[in-house]
Amino acid sequence: MKISTDIATFDLALIHRFLSQESTWARDIPVETVQRSLRYSLCFGGFEDGQQIAFARVVTDRATFAYLMDVFVVPEQRGKGHSKTLVQAVLDHPELQGLRRFMLSSSNARGLYQGFGFASPAKPEILMEINIPNIYG
Repeated sequence: MKISTDIATFDLALIHRFLSQESTWARDIPVETVQRSLRYSLCFGGFEDGQQIAFARVVTDRATFAYLMDVFVVPEQRGKGHSKTLVQAVLDHPELQGLRRFMLSSSNARGLYQGFGFASPAKPEILMEINIPNIYG
């Protein structure tokens, strides 16, 4: 799988379709919101034979903090190691080195991320959030 960070090469329709219809975290997200999220994030696309098959994006200041999100591999390409290749490409990106904190949320792929060193927060009592489930529904 070839990895690109050039959003001009990304398949917006594929990304929007997956996030809005197949994901559990961004169900019904408007395409305009997806476009804005790509524009203001460091994004990674995975490609096989010129077709996009995977996606991830990182919200970051590129100096101290990053949040990995919207990670997916299309269903027909799963089980081939693409998710590991994608996450490794994210972690190897030169603008994501030396960060104090790299975070993510995962309800169904914790084993994948634990293999790269992600763990439950050392001090979960200091973390807070505003969470609005089903905001797009």
